[in-house]
Order: sequence, then C-alpha cells, then structure tokens
Amino acid sequence: MLSELKKAVYLANMQLVYHELVIFTWGNVSGIDREKGLVVIKPSGVDYDAMTADDMVVTDLEGNVVDGYLKPSSDTPTHIELYKAFPAIGGIVHTHSHWATAWAQAGRPIPALGTTHADYFYGDVPCTRPLTKEEVESAYEAETGKVIVETFRNLDPLAIPGVIVANHAPFTWGGNPAKAVHNARVLEEVAKMAFHTLQLNPQASLDSFLLDKHYMRKHGKDAYYGQ
Repeated sequence: MLSELKKAVYLANMQLVYHELVIFTWGNVSGIDREKGLVVIKPSGVDYDAMTADDMVVTDLEGNVVDGYLKPSSDTPTHIELYKAFPAIGGIVHTHSHWATAWAQAGRPIPALGTTHADYFYGDVPCTRPLTKEEVESAYEAETGKVIVETFRNLDPLAIPGVIVANHAPFTWGGNPAKAVHNARVLEEVAKMAFHTLQLNPQASLDSFLLDKHYMRKHGKDAYYGQ
C-alpha cells in the first residue's frame, strides 16, 4: 500500500539524520511503487525534525504530484531518471555527506582499496563527468540523472549501488529505501577510509582476486556470508 511506502520513505529519511549523513535539509530519500508507477519522496526544504510520514510527496514518473500538499524534493527529476533506467532498484538516497562529497568535489572516483569496500561495491565507485553549461542551464536535475545513467553504461548498478556526481555529491540506491540508506552509510565510510589510506600509502591498491572473493561471498550465486 502507498501508505506503507510513505512510512518506509519517512523512516529512511530519518535514518539519514541518525547516521549523521545530513545536516539541515541537505539530503533526501525516495521509494517507488513499481506496479503503480509512483514515487514517494521527501518534501523540499522541510526540516527533518518537523516531518511526518504524511508529509511525504507522491509523484508519477513524469514528476507530477498526485498526492501531498507540499512540493517534492528539487532532486525528484534525478530520482525519476534513475528509476526509469535501473528497473531493479526500489529506493534512492542523495546526501551531501562529508567524505563522499569531498571525492565528488575533487572529481575523483572512490577507489576500491580494501575488503570493506569490496563487501558492498564490486569495484571503484565511479565519478560522473562534469555537466556541461547547457545541461546545467536546461533541466539541471534531470540532466544529473542522465549523466549518472551515462556513467553506468558499462557498469552494473546492482553491483555498484552508488555514484559520485562530479562537483556535487553522492547518490546511492538499493532494493528499498532502507537498503539505499544502508549503502549511503557504507559509501560515506569507505570514502573516509580511502582518503586516509591514500594519505598513508598513495600507491595502495586491491588485488582483483581479493575484490572478487569478498564481493562474491556476500553477493554471488554461491554466497555464504551471513545467516
């Protein structure tokens, strides 16, 4: 039911605060009802401590509000582009979390340097190309989504459930809003680890066989990690 999705999206947004991934109103979570073709997302510019589940805004896949009395997040067109391009995802997170955003502002992908990263991301977390002047001045948020999709032209969005948008900030996704938040928290942690690792050893790297082992034991067809 749509009411359940609104509650899930609300709780996921509140988890951004709990995990210290946002300050002020710098972030949003959405979820999608694939059968109905509807997206539920945080309202624009509303403080987290003032929000309720009823404040979540419902739009169609064209961005039209179909339920709610507040404006949806300004990032809604980005979320919609990702939902259209990645049919297996059910939730999206956007934050300006400190460490991941630092990589975005540097225009650098977050390199896979250890097994913590490999447990969640099957390779480097990519950084998009910068948007052009024309893209920024036309449909900026939709073009942001399109440049993410372009970045994943030869990548699996389920194997690498996140991206760094150049000069901007990270987006992550997952099977539902809660999983997308989980991936956002992990992304922030591996971004921090990678920064410090390269400070200690600028030549640090991860062998592909170790990357394969850690990712596949958790996500492969013969996965055995966990209960």
